Amino acid sequence: MTAAIETTNLARRFGRQVAVDGIDLDVPERCVYGFLGQNGAGKTTTIRLLLGLLKPTAGSVRIFGIDVGRRRIEAARLIGALVETPCHYDHLTGRENLAITCRLLGAPKTEVDRVLETVDLLHAADRRVGGYSLGMRQRLGVARALIGRPKLLLLDEPTNGLDPAGIVDMRGLIGSLPERDGVTVFVSSHILAEIDQTATHVGLMHGGRLVLQAPVDSLRLAQAKTVRLKVDRPDDTLALLRSMDIAASRQGTDEVVIDPSCAAVAASEIAVINFLLVERGIRVSGLEVREPSLEEIFIRTIGSGFAPAAAPPPLALAA
Repeated sequence: MTAAIETTNLARRFGRQVAVDGIDLDVPERCVYGFLGQNGAGKTTTIRLLLGLLKPTAGSVRIFGIDVGRRRIEAARLIGALVETPCHYDHLTGRENLAITCRLLGAPKTEVDRVLETVDLLHAADRRVGGYSLGMRQRLGVARALIGRPKLLLLDEPTNGLDPAGIVDMRGLIGSLPERDGVTVFVSSHILAEIDQTATHVGLMHGGRLVLQAPVDSLRLAQAKTVRLKVDRPDDTLALLRSMDIAASRQGTDEVVIDPSCAAVAASEIAVINFLLVERGIRVSGLEVREPSLEEIFIRTIGSGFAPAAAPPPLALAA
């Protein structure tokens, strides 16, 4: 199957500043790919390179097998994009704004109602956009990007500035598009908790480099889990675990957390640990084995002393 996005040694420099440093993206069709990283990590520059708005200093971009450097217009016809804050005509209605886009793209008028339904804005289609909430304006921007039935949707920080309700709406919309419309969604964000709930694949950027890339499920399987025990005698619990060569620490008055480096072993022996605690008269009122969040994985990957120049190669796991 042809990848939706494939980059090879993609790089972009601005003078002496390296914004994107030799990244190899591999984005499967019909997935939600979370493109993660702190502000300034190189995410927006990468999106502009994918769109052909910037020329790479080195490397190449292919969109569904089409070389963007050689056939940019052909590739652009397959892409819808929402980069930064969407611009609308506030004095026009949502329907009128989208009708203008249809005329510019040569798309049929029927596209207007289709995309309004997709983003759940049919009820507000004939209201002036100046009266829309920020969340509605963002969804209208997504609707505009979906006109013409693109195969790839690029979204740059689509939840920026949204209230909790708007974030939930945007999250549901993004997650529904691959199955509903067969669209591959490439969404950049520095809010890892949001991507954690929608993405099927992720890439983590740091200092212009792609330091990790994997399907979310495979990524979590490869990471240590967190094991928490809520007990009435935490000191005795620590002593027992240490006698089993399991590193752990106390948190609060009644919690013991097993070191993630030992969690894989502890999780497989959790029933034994629970039995031994009860056998010693230690009351276990809570036991949790939790997979790491994307935020925790990101922190583990870059570390407190991570140096981009000495970064490890991207972790690539099979789907």
